[in-house]
Amino acid sequence: MQETNIRKIIHIDMDAFYASVEQRDNPALRGKPVAVGGSRERGVVAAASYEARKFGVRSAMSSMMAARKCPNLIFVKPRFESYKTASRQIREIFAEYTHLIEPLSLDEAYLDVTENLKGIASATAIAKEIKEKIKERTQLTASAGVSYNKFLAKLASDYKKPDGLFVIKPNQGEKFVEDLEVYRFHGIGKVTAEKMNKMNIFTGLDLRQYDESVLTKHFGKAGKYYYNIARAIDFRPVNTERIRKSVGSENTFWRDLETRVELEAGLKPIIDDVWKYCDRTQVYGRTVHLKVKFKDFQIITRSRTTLSPIFDSSFFEKIAFDLLEQLYPIPKGVRLLGISLSNLESADDMIGKQLTLEF
Repeated sequence: MQETNIRKIIHIDMDAFYASVEQRDNPALRGKPVAVGGSRERGVVAAASYEARKFGVRSAMSSMMAARKCPNLIFVKPRFESYKTASRQIREIFAEYTHLIEPLSLDEAYLDVTENLKGIASATAIAKEIKEKIKERTQLTASAGVSYNKFLAKLASDYKKPDGLFVIKPNQGEKFVEDLEVYRFHGIGKVTAEKMNKMNIFTGLDLRQYDESVLTKHFGKAGKYYYNIARAIDFRPVNTERIRKSVGSENTFWRDLETRVELEAGLKPIIDDVWKYCDRTQVYGRTVHLKVKFKDFQIITRSRTTLSPIFDSSFFEKIAFDLLEQLYPIPKGVRLLGISLSNLESADDMIGKQLTLEF
């Protein structure tokens, strides 16, 4: 790798963001195990404080299981406007240093500071300043990873949590990766890690023993990505115009839905929730997905793709209900309904394009 091609990338990841905002705003919660989410029988944990994580409480865990793991767990309802306000404050700090910002969610982002607005030569110094400003302005802590590509920067930010700052230099990347277990790699999920384990791939060094062609045979297009990251290679730039791949909403109901009336009444607010996002962001999609989870936890999905992005809320609603119609008669009680949109495009990007209308 030539020195002139080396980027300086920072990955900032807020520590237990939702739960930390709740603890900041309510002193009575500080130092206590907190879960953001519903405490009802069918609730789900959206975020857990570090005090709760010590008991094994994790996001996406059912509230019942979380309560069993931590009997003193305190549940609080999500306050998304508060999280968005804090996120905007944090984003403003990023913008003081660079215009090359790629937000991944409310609580994390990549920054390219190779050339930065303050002319600071050290990416580590910039990361340290950003962490300090976040703490000063929001009373929240962030962890930062600094490296020469996005893959390593994200790994680094997770390495010393919470309130961490870890740097992986160009001469350290390959060694760092080869010692790391594959389940900790960003982009390798639980199922893929298990498949790799069956191939005797447990660490980055194990992964490095496989040719790209072999990895592509076993893992499809992702094989090339795995081949590169095993060698600490990641050419992806920080993408300031990154668009979400999909947007969705779902709801787990207090009791199983049995009738057509109940199902349609349950689906309507979910449809509205997704459309509000589209209207607010001016991002529209072509593929509508319906997700149904039955009372026995069986999950089925249905989808429909249109020729052009869906701009009309009533058309979107019609497609969603048409997908639900395909399932009648419902064979058993429904525990969860979800709607999502994919194949997203920004309205700005569609200006001047010829649209194909459906009749």
